Amino acid sequence: MRVLLVEDDPDLRDLVAGGLSEEKLVVVTAASFGEGRTKAALGTFDVIVLDVLLPGGSGFDLCSHLRGRGVQTPILMLTSRGAVEDRVQGLESGADDYLTKPFDFRELLARIRALGRRLPEMAAELVAVADLTANLRTHEVARAGRAIELTGKEWALLEFFLRHAGEVVDRAAITAYVWDDNHDPFTNVLEVLVRRLRAKVDDDFQPKLIHTMRGAGYRFGPTAPAAGAAATGPTGPDSP
Repeated sequence: MRVLLVEDDPDLRDLVAGGLSEEKLVVVTAASFGEGRTKAALGTFDVIVLDVLLPGGSGFDLCSHLRGRGVQTPILMLTSRGAVEDRVQGLESGADDYLTKPFDFRELLARIRALGRRLPEMAAELVAVADLTANLRTHEVARAGRAIELTGKEWALLEFFLRHAGEVVDRAAITAYVWDDNHDPFTNVLEVLVRRLRAKVDDDFQPKLIHTMRGAGYRFGPTAPAAGAAATGPTGPDSP
């Protein structure tokens, strides 16, 4: 799951982002109205966590702006303003949920996951492709009944593949989902991550699920590309 956290308090922002990352969520942060607006418009997120008191404008106005631009991503307002009038204003501005500070991190995490499950394309808790199964809530993964342990980034990559099973997805789309805004897209870290995930979910199984589409990106699914299509799978011991 990919989360945009718009919070101007650096200590709270780092604390929440760190906790969500430990739970295998990919977190992108913003510290102001303008930065939040830009990243929300350019990025693909499952949930936006939005503070109300922001430099450059209010979270209420940002929420209204995003809804007016057609952004349908679930929004959780996170703020110290807990009066009934504030909660009503937040919901009327287009927010889906409202949590006041101070808060218990476990409740924040539960609310984020609940909002993420509202996405229609990933509404089911258990997703299966061929004989691979993945629980979107617990992050439990198995193939042919064998449990597979994944790191946070490996899970994020697999989750992206599951969202786009059967599609050819390019590097830019993958890196935008799996990494935060500090990622350098010119490194070979994606190939390394794909190689690690392939070793866990493909190397000992048939059919192969992760296909490398030369010059195009990757495709996740049990069916090999048609004859004449780009090459799939590794062509040598070091191929991603």
